[in-house]
Amino acid sequence: MGSNVKRMAILMVIVMIAAVVGIVLYDNRDSLRKEREAEAMAGQEAEETPEAQAGQIGEDTRAFLTDETFFDPDKLPYSSIEMFEGKMLSLLMTSVQRDLRIQIVDNAGNPVTGETFCVVLNKGDEYTDEDQDGIIHIEHLRAGDYAVELKEIAGYIVPNAPAQITVKQNVEYVVIDDISLLIYTEDEINAELEDLEVNGAQEDADTTEITRMQEGKNNAKFGIDVSKWNKEIDWDRVKQAGVEFAIIRLGYRGATTGALVEDPYFEKNMKGAASAGIPVGVYFFTQAVDAVEAVEEASMVITLCRDYKLDYPVFIDTEGLGGNGRADGLDIEARTGVCAAFCKTIEGAGYRAGVYSSRNWYNGMLDVSVLNDYIIWLAEYRDSPLYQGYYHMWQYTSGGKVDGIEGNVDFNLSYLRIEDTKTAGGEEEGTYLLPEGEVGDREEAGADSNENEGARSKAEASVGGNADNRNGAEASAGGNTDNRSGAEASAGGNTDNRNGAEASAGGNADNRNGAEASAGGNTDNRNEEELPAGENNRN
Repeated sequence: MGSNVKRMAILMVIVMIAAVVGIVLYDNRDSLRKEREAEAMAGQEAEETPEAQAGQIGEDTRAFLTDETFFDPDKLPYSSIEMFEGKMLSLLMTSVQRDLRIQIVDNAGNPVTGETFCVVLNKGDEYTDEDQDGIIHIEHLRAGDYAVELKEIAGYIVPNAPAQITVKQNVEYVVIDDISLLIYTEDEINAELEDLEVNGAQEDADTTEITRMQEGKNNAKFGIDVSKWNKEIDWDRVKQAGVEFAIIRLGYRGATTGALVEDPYFEKNMKGAASAGIPVGVYFFTQAVDAVEAVEEASMVITLCRDYKLDYPVFIDTEGLGGNGRADGLDIEARTGVCAAFCKTIEGAGYRAGVYSSRNWYNGMLDVSVLNDYIIWLAEYRDSPLYQGYYHMWQYTSGGKVDGIEGNVDFNLSYLRIEDTKTAGGEEEGTYLLPEGEVGDREEAGADSNENEGARSKAEASVGGNADNRNGAEASAGGNTDNRSGAEASAGGNTDNRNGAEASAGGNADNRNGAEASAGGNTDNRNEEELPAGENNRN
């Protein structure tokens, strides 16, 4: 009886468990069916797709070849590159003469500032960007090949191999291609310290200074030179007022730091003058202390002028700043070398080059004989220049007034011959000098037939013989006279008079300023000449 009860109890428990399981299965029958279907589909896909091997990316068995982390586990994975966007660095390097200028730029080509970068030359000497301007300038290097390595710096990816460059032994007067990285705007510098203004010609002026416009001359063109100091200019009104050309300041080198700075009105003035149909040239105020910096200045000029047509030359403006300029202390040889290096670089790029300065500066601060191949632009504020050398342009006042410009403006006369013509090959011709013996423009003051004019400085020639008068000289009945400085020559003999000279019984007189030549022939008179009864005169 007892054993039968136990068996019945166990059976009843089993039945109850089976009933519970059956109820649960019944309630979850839909879920179980979906699970079995999913397992069946997974099995089918497993049969169709081979199992990927270790290291394989997706279905491409060769995709691992493009994975830079496959062979180098320490290399940054793709997902982390975004952290370094814009922080990859490279080096731009130039050498002018036994120097090396290294610019650290980002992947957009912009200088990276605010970091103390360090470079290593040939795995030896280290040089640091102490002022954190993104430029390291190394001077007094031996000429030769150098490997330049940028040291690691937090937050940046540096080049993984040294950059190679050859340091030059001698200056090559060629444009520095990446000079644009060294050009500043006035918003980036302290213009009050960098752009100083001292007018040496004004200090040398006398009471005879002419301040009126001198337009309408047959032997010269009337023009102005302008910069930011003239502010906004109405170029159409300037043109209508009679201005025939303009020399526009492109920029300057800072008097204190030596930064290369674009004149804030340069672009506006160039476009305004072009729109009004006024021929233009440009000038750059130098504070270069050597030929290397002069090449930099010329490179800046050429870079910024590439979008414009220049009819007149490119001038380097060399003046003192009252002892406050970084170049004020240069000796004559060094200062002349700066001007020559600038002009050589400008002309090497296909432009005509010249030098602007005052009479005192030409006489005492420059060796003009070295600059004879370039256009000379003289600043001297009196009715007739005392300067004894040859010049092609004359700035005769800084106190001019012209419609379209508020305030004073510099007035100039140009004795250059400028023609906007095209050569047989279709190339534009710009500035050039009237060659010896070539017929020039007719002089308004008594020029007879067979008289060739090339006037420079107030000469008067009559019945002349081979006279070249430059400065107030008088030549008569002469023979081969070239008078320069108040000399009197008589009865022949190859005298060279430049200022206020009188030559008689000579012939072939070359008189430079305010000259009078008589009883000769073939006279070359340079400024405002009166030429009665002559022949073959160049005014």
